[in-house]
Amino acid sequence: MSTVALTPREIPVDLFYNLSPDELDRSIADSRAALGRRLVILGHNYQQDGVYKFADFKGDSLMLSRRAAEQTDAEFIIFCGVHFMAEVADLLCRPHQTVILPDMAAGCSMADMADIESVERAWEELAGILDPDEQVTPVTYINSAADLKAFCGRHGGIVCTSSNARKILDWTFARRPKVLFFPDQHLGRNTSKRMGIPADRMILWDPAQENGGNSAEAVRNAAMILWKGFCSVHQMFAPAHVDHFRATVPGVQVIVHPECREEVVDKADLVGSTEYIIRTVTAAPPGTAWAVGTELNLVNRLKTDNPDKQVHFLCPTVCVCSTMYRIDQQHLAWALENLRDGVVVNRIRVPDEDREMAKLALDRMLEVS
Repeated sequence: MSTVALTPREIPVDLFYNLSPDELDRSIADSRAALGRRLVILGHNYQQDGVYKFADFKGDSLMLSRRAAEQTDAEFIIFCGVHFMAEVADLLCRPHQTVILPDMAAGCSMADMADIESVERAWEELAGILDPDEQVTPVTYINSAADLKAFCGRHGGIVCTSSNARKILDWTFARRPKVLFFPDQHLGRNTSKRMGIPADRMILWDPAQENGGNSAEAVRNAAMILWKGFCSVHQMFAPAHVDHFRATVPGVQVIVHPECREEVVDKADLVGSTEYIIRTVTAAPPGTAWAVGTELNLVNRLKTDNPDKQVHFLCPTVCVCSTMYRIDQQHLAWALENLRDGVVVNRIRVPDEDREMAKLALDRMLEVS
């Protein structure tokens, strides 16, 4: 009598919304134990605490992707972050490793502000004014889709992060006189300003307008062509918030992320990436006071981890990364239980047509920084 092997069926995610937080914790812990060294869970700094506590490695997106690639025993990498982060992990990880995003709806509003069709159209419009492949280096913030990283790879460009943007721009200007920087205008503008590039040599490129809304003369004069994109969280911080803490908290130091608006960065004492913010506040003397301009989950964690200091959230309203927040305990438990049963859900795989060039742009960045 012959037997037929049945293909495992996917467990529906809806079942996990009937579980209590304690039941979800047990489910996640049991699945982790069953999968053992075959599994690595990555938790981004902005992730909510109920998920963050299960991460094997915690940090920013690039650091997490690099750490995952170092785990040669791991077959499965669950990235508790957003889509572009999981794509970076897939680009950097080894061929036998599978990257999983617990909820495919976890995207990035900033990354969505620059799409490949708009960027290619901008390149064509630039070609009507000058020779972009001779004069312009495309630089994409790591917060972008893989096809934009591939675009940079094809056109001699590169990727940057908030911590290495200055070094990357130094590299680009040593090669060509202009930069097309996307998708975040604020990181590009704040970094350029600190490099001494004057405001009249920075232009904003609005993809909804012909030539980005700029004259040919303005394009020819520009050193930085800044894409009209921004982080919806960091753009919430305003100069008035800095003024409020200066007036009400004696000796406060204001530290903000470079995705904040220029007016906020100019008023801050310190500016840097999430890792820089964490290191700085953690190393500060007891009794110091800090107003921190970055995502709320990270600031609340800093407050908990540094009870000997005053840690304040710079904005009076709630500023959480809503798409990052989609990675909840329910989706993590669902992805793990399916994996435990031999079913891979929500695998992230960069298409072959983009893979080589996107990896090239990333490798250029890693070599430079």
